Amino acid sequence: MKISRLQSHVVRLPADEPLAGGPSEPGVTRDFVTVQIQTDGGIEGIGATFFGGALSGSLKRCVDELGALAVGEDPLRVEAIGAKLRGAFAAMAGPGGMATLAFSAIDMALWDIKGKALGQPVAALLGGLRLRVPTYASGALMRTFPLEHVARAAPRLVERGFRQMKMQLALPGETSPAREVERARVIREAIGPGIDLMCDINQRWGVHQAIDIGRRIEDVHLFWLEDVTAHDDYPGLARVADALATPVAGGEYVYGIVPFRHMLEARSVDVVMIDLLRVGGIANWMKVAAMAEAFNLPVVSHLLPEIHVHLVAAAPNGLTVEYMPWSAKLFVDPPVPERGEIAVPAQPGLGLAFDQDVLRRYGAGG
Repeated sequence: MKISRLQSHVVRLPADEPLAGGPSEPGVTRDFVTVQIQTDGGIEGIGATFFGGALSGSLKRCVDELGALAVGEDPLRVEAIGAKLRGAFAAMAGPGGMATLAFSAIDMALWDIKGKALGQPVAALLGGLRLRVPTYASGALMRTFPLEHVARAAPRLVERGFRQMKMQLALPGETSPAREVERARVIREAIGPGIDLMCDINQRWGVHQAIDIGRRIEDVHLFWLEDVTAHDDYPGLARVADALATPVAGGEYVYGIVPFRHMLEARSVDVVMIDLLRVGGIANWMKVAAMAEAFNLPVVSHLLPEIHVHLVAAAPNGLTVEYMPWSAKLFVDPPVPERGEIAVPAQPGLGLAFDQDVLRRYGAGG
């Protein structure tokens, strides 16, 4: 079996918040690049990438140019194709950025083909540890939403069966430690003590600020405090992690494998968050998960829950899947949470198919 063709499309989905009816900005979109790899054996694999923003057209071109290098290759030799494609860009374009985002979508599609060819879900190919994993609601308690809204939205998530959810601090505008603490306590009071509550800072605090506010909200009993300061300030992150009783999570902004080694050796985080697109695909995700396991640390996902469910389910130290359904519209019948868990699709490969009506409606070129 050989790869015969690659197709890609830019798809601009509405930037809505479907979990608890959060406010949306008209005209704002989330731009994905979808990938379909066809083979001469009649098997097609799909993948998707993100983070292109205003350069999503350039990201699509990057996918196309890298994908052309894979035509004629055996799609089951995932690592061999990966070595060829990385060799074409890593020395010049570097290990991070758009080239890695493009490669990751191709890698996903190759794993999809491999699973279909062997009649196994990707999670089974990776070890088949579990069929269901915990998942948490993300994106419904954003820092830009009014306090009154998130106080109502958080209990709605509990009513929908979520036992875990994530809020954000580092509030926009003129904020203060008092405002930050108030928001955390209001949301905790709204959901009660039995729900795991995570909090994302998105690198907006300095080290001293993170320690100060982190200590003030320790009575909120956060499940973790995420990306508290600059993602590559490994000593600074380690200072925060050492100072707080609350676990510190990080890693979603990291490209490739090597920075995770530095992060782990510095004891910068207690929970390792791996982004499938930035780490460089499925094989790299599992390699970082194994590295974290050697440090006795759990791993969690970032975005793309429809694909990450396979990886978290396969990793012995997989903790929970971030359910931020920004990509859900791309697929026909994607896996959805039930009673706080998400099931691994039983179909071979990723168990996903693109919704062609959605691709036509929101497509912006292909």
